[in-house]
Order: sequence, then structure tokens, then C-alpha cells
Amino acid sequence: MRTPNIDIEEIKRRREKLAKHIAVYALVLAAAPVEVRNNDVHHPYRADSNMFYMTGFEEPDSCFIFRPGQTPETVMFVRPKDELRETWEGFRYGIEQTPKLFSIDAVYDIAEFEAKAPELLNSCENIYYSLNKNHQFDPKMMQALEKTRALRGRTGRGMPGVADSYPLLGELRLIKSEYEIEQQTKACKISAEAHVAMMKAARPGMNERELHGLFIYEIMKQGAAREGYGSIMATGDNATTLHYTFNDCEIKDGDLILIDAGAEYNFYTGDITRTFPANGKFSDVQKDLYERVLKLQNQIIESVKPGVTFKQLNDMAIEGLVDIMLHYGLLKAPPQEIIKEGHYKKYYPHGIGHWLGIDVHDAGKTIVQGLPRAFEPGMIFTIEPGIYIPEKDESAPAALRGIGIRIEDNILVTENGHKNLTEGVPKEVAEIEELMNS
Repeated sequence: MRTPNIDIEEIKRRREKLAKHIAVYALVLAAAPVEVRNNDVHHPYRADSNMFYMTGFEEPDSCFIFRPGQTPETVMFVRPKDELRETWEGFRYGIEQTPKLFSIDAVYDIAEFEAKAPELLNSCENIYYSLNKNHQFDPKMMQALEKTRALRGRTGRGMPGVADSYPLLGELRLIKSEYEIEQQTKACKISAEAHVAMMKAARPGMNERELHGLFIYEIMKQGAAREGYGSIMATGDNATTLHYTFNDCEIKDGDLILIDAGAEYNFYTGDITRTFPANGKFSDVQKDLYERVLKLQNQIIESVKPGVTFKQLNDMAIEGLVDIMLHYGLLKAPPQEIIKEGHYKKYYPHGIGHWLGIDVHDAGKTIVQGLPRAFEPGMIFTIEPGIYIPEKDESAPAALRGIGIRIEDNILVTENGHKNLTEGVPKEVAEIEELMNS
């Protein structure tokens, strides 16, 4: 029998915390659907983040209903044990094993959802469920809601109100517990060591996919289940495409290589970007531009502490990058005009960072009651300034064309400041060159 890779006491604490916010509500979470890759081959399955967060359950064709204060309070619908199907598709926990292993009060066959769910939802005036997120489960949910309305007859109560569960659970997920920080720290450490291995291995003549393969090998060797997102292995001008994922070009002498990749460990992901020279030596122009971006990144990281906001960090990034653009003649106008009109987006089209956790772009609001959200201890996010000068940009100095630079670290807010969870990957010029030439 497979053993769940979760801390069930952590799961119980999450439910207790959520129960305080949704007294007369029910929460309904559906497993992520199985998706076809091609013909009769499916993509590797990865559980829905919120489903895993509230249950630790990783199987498809399942549903969790949480009814705080009611009996049963926790209910799951799962696939039953089936010897033939398990021979082909693998182990199932089934109806008998799920209650004890995942601390669930009542478990039913998923085939019974449309019949049983209305009985469970009838006592709830409102329901948290994210519509239009699961194309396979939405019709079942709508049918259950319609049957709930029918159960109420002429009482005047009507169908339960439905609210989006994503922002609700995002608030819980935003502040990481000690357990979550441990998982996140491990994911960042694995990611960092894989980045170091790629720096050591990289050289002109390799293909980007070789580095990609090395990354996957290194993270899985250390216990990661998968990549946290589609890795970017971008050499030369490819680095000026923000979400470049072809990863199939030859690395040329004189190129800078931009690698944006993270390992997923126990569902928590690292997200690191480093930019380094393919031949182990920055050219003078590359070094000067890189060090200006690095200096800015270090300044922004140093300013992180409770009470600071993403808006403040993003303003710092924009002002600093505009100064760099003006220094090189990439833009020619007063800084205030460049910022007001958004001209800097030509070379810096993204923001300074994002929440990080079970999703690489993790759940949680950045604006609260119309104001930028202040950082609190336990929040984890990325800091990633960058500058991207496409080869085709004839208005840019020739020496800068085809250069993309991004430097990204994962930052934990602490009681008195911050902790860089990804400082294990070199980013100073001398450190990178020494590592690559050792």
C-alpha cells in the first residue's frame, strides 16, 4: 500500500483555520481532471493545488466536501478499489482506506456524487466552489445544485449561493506555516543545487535540451517529483522571450544563458533564474549590464521586511531599470515621462515578483481593500528584475542586441526582515566564473 506523503496534523490545522471563516458555508473541491496528451496517452497527473492543500489526496476522479460544525464534517468521493483497473493504472486508496489515512468522516464512491451531494449541501446556505475551473466536474456540480434546489421544495430557500473558493483558500495559503516553510526551503535547496550543476556543465556546442535533461536528473535524484513549471533554458536571443520553452537550440560561444527553473518537492516549488556566460567568461559589455541588474536586485532584496509592499519593490525596480536603459541609450526621454507612459516595458515587460508556494504563481491577494498588501512574516515570493534586448531591435546599441538578463531569488519574510532561500546559487560575476572554470 502507498503511504500518503503528507503531515495529516498539518491538514487538520488548515481545516480548523478555514472553519472559522466559513461557518454556514460548505467548501467543495474537485480533483484536477486527467488530460489527454495525444491520442490515448495522458499527461502525467498532478493533483489540484487546493485539493491537495485541504486533503493531501492526489488521485483523480475525487471530490472533497467540508461542512464545518456538521456531521459528517468532512466527506470525500473517491474511486473504489478495482483490481483490474489498478493492474493497468496503479494503486487506489479506495473507500475503505481513505477515511483513516486522510482524516475523513465519510467516504463514498465518486459515482454517487450526484445522488449524495444534494443531501450534504441542503443544510448549507452558501457554497464555496470555483466554477469554470474544471470542465469535467462543473456539469456534475451544477446538477447537484439543481437537485439541492429541488430538495428544498416550496420552502423559498432556493439554490444555495455559490462563491469562488480560490480567493478564500488563497488567504490561507499566503502565510506559510513552519511545515510549509520546511517544504519550500527543501524545494529551493534542490533547485539551487541543480542550477549549480547546470552552471558547471554548460559549454558552447551543447544543446539547451541537454541542460534541461540535466536539471530534471538532478532534482529527481534529490527527491523532487517533477519540475514546478515549464523550465526555460534560453541561450542568446532566446533569453529575450520571457516564457521561452522550446529548449532546443545550440549554445554558441559568446552567448549568455538564462535559466529559469525550479523543482517541486512535496508540491512546493522553487523558482530560480540565473544568467551566465556559455564559455565561462562575461564579456565587458555583458559584465557591465549584468552587474547593474544584480546591484539593483540586491538593493530590492535588502529592502524586504514586514510592512513593505510589492508596489514599493516594483517602483524600485522600474526606477532602477529605467536608469540602466538611459545609461545605455536604450530609451531617450526624461525618466518621469518614461515611467508615466510605460515606455520601459519595451525592455522590462513584467513585474518584480509573485507569491510562491504550491503554485509557482501562488494564490493570495496583492491588493486588500483597495490598497497594496503589506508583507507579513511567513510570506514567500520572488524578486526578479530583468532586462531584455531582442536581436531584431535596431534602435538598441549593436553590442547589447540579443541579450536577456534576469536574476531571480526566492525570499521569505521573517519577523525582522527576510531570508533568501536560494542564495546557494552563485550570482556574483567572480563566483560564477570561478564555478564554471573550476
